[in-house]
Amino acid sequence: MTNSSSPAAPLDVNGKGLGAFPESCTTADVAALNWNLLNEDVSLPVAVLYEARMRHNLQWMQQFMEAYHVKLAPHGKTTMSPALFKRQIDNGAWGITLATAPQVLAAYQHGVRRVLMANQLVGRANMAIIARLLQDPAFTFFCIVDSAANAAQLGKFFGDQGKVLPVLIELGPAGGRTGVRDDAQLQAVADEIARWPGLALAGIEVYEGVLQEEGAIRAFLRRATDALRGLAAAGRLRKTGPAIISGAGSAWFDVVAEEFSQLDIGSPLEVVLRPGCYLSHDVGIYRTAAERINAQNPVARKMEPGLQPALQVWAYVQSLPEPGRAIIAMGKRDAAFDAGLPTPALLYRPGSVQPGAAPAHWKLSAMMDQHAFMQVGDGDDIQVGDMIAFDISHPCLTFDKWRQVLLVNEHYGVTGVAETFF
Repeated sequence: MTNSSSPAAPLDVNGKGLGAFPESCTTADVAALNWNLLNEDVSLPVAVLYEARMRHNLQWMQQFMEAYHVKLAPHGKTTMSPALFKRQIDNGAWGITLATAPQVLAAYQHGVRRVLMANQLVGRANMAIIARLLQDPAFTFFCIVDSAANAAQLGKFFGDQGKVLPVLIELGPAGGRTGVRDDAQLQAVADEIARWPGLALAGIEVYEGVLQEEGAIRAFLRRATDALRGLAAAGRLRKTGPAIISGAGSAWFDVVAEEFSQLDIGSPLEVVLRPGCYLSHDVGIYRTAAERINAQNPVARKMEPGLQPALQVWAYVQSLPEPGRAIIAMGKRDAAFDAGLPTPALLYRPGSVQPGAAPAHWKLSAMMDQHAFMQVGDGDDIQVGDMIAFDISHPCLTFDKWRQVLLVNEHYGVTGVAETFF
């Protein structure tokens, strides 16, 4: 996969979580500004990624995938940051997974040349975006279909454009999200794809994350492998490249690797897994998933330490209006709250030496747009102006609140910035 770096962009003067900088400053110049969180060189609240932990997570996941001889196409919707996409690709990722045509365009404009769009491509304007990108022979693209109607729309549009669009048929469980529910629907979609010279059936795609129980997930994955074997045996798969079977969100990638890596269809096959949250990880829903993986999976058990939380949001104590309550200058506009409120992790008083662990009994009880309510103990040593670092659950919905996320080293020095394109 080719990947070219785009020129450094001007640092966004309207972005939050930044310090003072000259008008000519670009994202590539940030390290030279010598900002440090503990010196209060940047405005809080600020979202940060810790470089050392992020590097560890990149290497850990790539080693895990290689142990199963499968490909990694991390879901880019987690960060929507081309700077982080590049790190993932440079560490061995097969490509980047995305969810919408505008996301694909943003990734392409920053050098990504292989994309799996794990979503249906619907609508003329969205199809036109992809058709323009496919004018570049170096660009490889796949999307998913789960209806004969969508296959017909795609077939006509891309056929009229004189292009061939590789597609994967999506399977879905009853009561789940998208995806064909049974063999009859699968057959109908495959038949429709075969009618159109503008389409090429590349394989099967699933999203197992809508299921919650391992037995049900394994049964669903085996349905997918059986479906791909059937398509291969019937001669339905494209002849111009390897077949693809793809699955795996961030919670069950180990189970998907175990099931899909055993598949043999008698012809070239690429198994492509799509976890996205591993890069930043978290202390909530994905830490819980990682604990299960580390306990059960034989490959993960050998790879200690496991994934590490690399994303935090730092904020000031803004007010101490009454005993037992601190108001934090961080709210729903700054951090995810859908899968658990942020957790106080570090406490730093400007002018002291180093941050220390936040008291274990401190916890957020509620968040508003720009404020968080934190329960503290009577007599706790806390002051207005103290800085608190919060761990996050569900990083996807924290990244989308920041145009620029700062990268910091173990001394809290700012080493760079990752722009986002939500």
